[in-house]
Amino acid sequence: MPRVWEVPVHDSTRVRDVRVAAADAAGHAGLAGDRVAAAELVATELATNLLKHAGGGRILLDLVEPAVPAYGDERTPLVQIVAIDHGPGIRDTSVALRDGYSTAASLGAGLGTCLRTADDFGLHSAPGRGTVALARITSRPNRRTQGPRSGPFPVRVGGINLPLAEAEFSGDAWTAVRTGDRVTLMLADGLGHGPQAARASSAAVEEVRSAPHLPPADLLRRLHGALRGTRGAAVAVAQLDLDTGQLSFAGVGNIGARLLRGDSWHGLVSRPGIVGAHLPTHLPPQRQPWTDDCLLVLHSDGLPSRWSPGPAVAPSSLDPAVIAASIVRDASSPARPVRDDTAVVVLSPFPWDRSS
Repeated sequence: MPRVWEVPVHDSTRVRDVRVAAADAAGHAGLAGDRVAAAELVATELATNLLKHAGGGRILLDLVEPAVPAYGDERTPLVQIVAIDHGPGIRDTSVALRDGYSTAASLGAGLGTCLRTADDFGLHSAPGRGTVALARITSRPNRRTQGPRSGPFPVRVGGINLPLAEAEFSGDAWTAVRTGDRVTLMLADGLGHGPQAARASSAAVEEVRSAPHLPPADLLRRLHGALRGTRGAAVAVAQLDLDTGQLSFAGVGNIGARLLRGDSWHGLVSRPGIVGAHLPTHLPPQRQPWTDDCLLVLHSDGLPSRWSPGPAVAPSSLDPAVIAASIVRDASSPARPVRDDTAVVVLSPFPWDRSS
């Protein structure tokens, strides 16, 4: 089930809580001792930076899939650590990543340490909006997070998952699976909150991984049968065929979907219903051309339907999970947190850089 560790960081006592959460997450991922230590180090540095430079924020730890979609039979547990703040921002992130740079009379090794220690690292900051820093820790050091059969691949997927009110489990879950030159992306929002909602969305993830080759409408029908013994879920499936340059989409329930092509957004509409309880008779697929200037965002209803794209939401070298976290940051505030379990997933065709 989608286990998420969320730690608000507003005073120095919470830094230890972040370190403990990182060790717990790494243990759940089955990481070896040296990689557990790496997760603890990175999480501690990011939490300390929140206090020093942003006046506080929050740390989210999650077990995620590789940014490069893997085949259905490949499982590579990763610990994803995200720091989000609404502070003053960083004017030049490339300078901030250099050892010795500091604005707080410190050694200035925090972000540079994270960059060197993590297997993936991403950073985005907007003056006046705040900063998102993201790190992933895998079971093998200095290895890009992709499956063993995955060579260079033209798309990346990343997401962020926040449980309501710092709950232990999120009712939202997502997966991205590769079959040849086809990528199937699914986001499920289990009905309600807590462990029962998480079981429904987790069942959807397992079913997708067993049959990712099916077209979106057929996959939804298969999920409908698999989720009959659960609370049910809102589910959206997007499938990208890189050979034809076509994106197909079908959804049931209130999963939001937007496709950015160039400077224009295109909404992808889900049908009313609940997968596992009430499935529409007709699920006509929606098709859109996929080009090098596209970016797809799927989100559960914890994100306001009228969220406004911020500066990070554009085709760029940013890690897609950094884009997802920036969307959540810009749609919330310390005084106005997310209103439900909230998952945002981004599919981007642009390769990203560790120091982006």
